[in-house]
Amino acid sequence: MYLEIITPDKKVFQGEVDSATFPGTKGSFQVLNNHAPLISTLAQGKVTYVSKAEGTHTLQVDGGVVEVLNNKISVLAERIIE
Repeated sequence: MYLEIITPDKKVFQGEVDSATFPGTKGSFQVLNNHAPLISTLAQGKVTYVSKAEGTHTLQVDGGVVEVLNNKISVLAERIIE
């Protein structure tokens, strides 16, 4: 599954992942391969993704939107909190 994380300033990550977890405004949720299509708003919180090549990574986002469609996850984050 392909994940792309973008902020208004830059592209933060793009690449293949095995799973991703998001801080939805109605609660945290995880996306795995062949997940049903969805669009959700994101609250402030941790985005975690796992790839075989790079292991587990966690980013703190300050809200945004995520779209899942045909094994592609697009995250439009307000900003990454460092």
